[in-house]
Amino acid sequence: MMCTAKKCGIRFQPPAIILIYENEMKGKSRQRIMPVRNFSKFSDCNRAAEQLKNNPRHKNYLEQVSLRQLEKLFSFLRGYLWGQSLAETMEQIQRETTIDPEEDLNKLDDKELAKRKSIMDELFEKNQKKKDDPNFIYDIEVEFPQDEQLQSCGWDTESADEF
Repeated sequence: MMCTAKKCGIRFQPPAIILIYENEMKGKSRQRIMPVRNFSKFSDCNRAAEQLKNNPRHKNYLEQVSLRQLEKLFSFLRGYLWGQSLAETMEQIQRETTIDPEEDLNKLDDKELAKRKSIMDELFEKNQKKKDDPNFIYDIEVEFPQDEQLQSCGWDTESADEF
């Protein structure tokens, strides 16, 4: 069955992921409610998102929904279960999904480092210009302003006779 995901959201009571999709064969918009079971305020959002995405009953419908989006929806649900307001949960998710350029990534454990790398990959894919983009230019030459005198290094001033 071919379907195109249009919107994906969450319902808090009873907990469920709601997907609005378009059936490509009939051209009709439909809604699919996927109940969230066995999820508590201590649950891992990443694992819950993977389980829902790989569930055979929902797999065909969730192909076009990114795992990151499902993780965010489960984070909203977990925040609701903790008693946080929607604004507090959004702020917490924003802090978790942004990368501080001053942060030392060498000090992170493997799980956190993998999470930061996936965020960077997603941001790169979003900002990347592809050949099909209307603003794509093949060969861009940029001249950078030189405010200060460039310092030369010893290795590039040596003559070629030494080789």
